[in-house]
Amino acid sequence: MEGDCLSCIKYLMFIFNFFIFLGGSFLLGVAVWVLVDPMGFREIVAANPLLFTGVYVILVMGAMLFLLGFLGCCGAIRENKFLLLFFFMLILIIFLAELAAAVLTFIFREHLTREYFARELKSYYQGHNNTDVFTLTWNAIMTTFDCCGVNSPEDFEESLFRLISPGKMVPEACCQRNSHPGNMEYISLEQCVSGSRPFHHNKGCYSAVVDYFETYIYMSGALAIVVLTIELFAMVFAMCLFRGIQ
Repeated sequence: MEGDCLSCIKYLMFIFNFFIFLGGSFLLGVAVWVLVDPMGFREIVAANPLLFTGVYVILVMGAMLFLLGFLGCCGAIRENKFLLLFFFMLILIIFLAELAAAVLTFIFREHLTREYFARELKSYYQGHNNTDVFTLTWNAIMTTFDCCGVNSPEDFEESLFRLISPGKMVPEACCQRNSHPGNMEYISLEQCVSGSRPFHHNKGCYSAVVDYFETYIYMSGALAIVVLTIELFAMVFAMCLFRGIQ
């Protein structure tokens, strides 16, 4: 009876990790395909820093899932205690990292307020700077979500950006572009940076980002619970198989 149970766990774990392996291979393949630049697709992604960063995130996730699936499959089918232990430790590290991220998010949730982001924007945003990570991130957010500032364009008043660029009321990232495919030029860059409201975005990025992700909050929470549950069962199966191997 014990042998039948062990055999069942072995093949369940193999099937489970085989699907993880396939998912990781797919993500890895997509990321490499984009980075290798087929038919100029890389230029399209590189034009948006947020998308370009997302490609590398997919690459890392794909590589991690590929490795996890491979270790789980080999460890289960070959009944290799070393591979099973390595698989268990790797999932345990990921599980603890996810829990730590959740705890830190809860502890520092007061830093995710409008006032905090507005204060940071005023103090560190530089406008058009291709080397400052903080500035690049904010430019990517304002370009992607068609927004300006944290609450509104008025956030740039008495800011570091205005000290660096006294002739500009808002940065270029706030300016509206043509909506026609293939023509992403600014409608009027000069009037936009001078503060003319019809030519720059007036919605704050805090509201724009919250509105965009509001639909996915419950879905993301449910997905996180499912992932944590799967990781927990994977660790239990791996340890049961590890202890059952003679």
